Amino acid sequence: MPNEKNPKYDLEERTARFGEKIIEFTKEIPQNPITGPIINQLVKSGTSVGANYCEADDAETPRDFIHKIGICKKEARETKYWLRMVVKTVPNLREKAKVLWQEAKELNLIFNSIINKIKNKGKQN
Repeated sequence: MPNEKNPKYDLEERTARFGEKIIEFTKEIPQNPITGPIINQLVKSGTSVGANYCEADDAETPRDFIHKIGICKKEARETKYWLRMVVKTVPNLREKAKVLWQEAKELNLIFNSIINKIKNKGKQN
């Protein structure tokens, strides 16, 4: 269930909401032989961000945590790619896709920052 914290700073909630928004967005994409595979890939990558964040949150080792956060970062970046492909195939969804693309970008940057902070902390020790 949703957390009482500010969702902007609660990554578990934020990534879950992002996945939900991706699912809702894909329902607006008309199904055809071109969009079908794009929809499938977009749902996979967009919902994978949150699933992998949950796994990272339960990581057994620091190395496992970094690995899972790295997957979150890659999935957020991949989601940006699939959103671009949606806009190419269904241009009238550009504005809705842009909002999701921006959130995917921000999530990618957050995960990148987490990885860099951990790696820099390791260099200081």
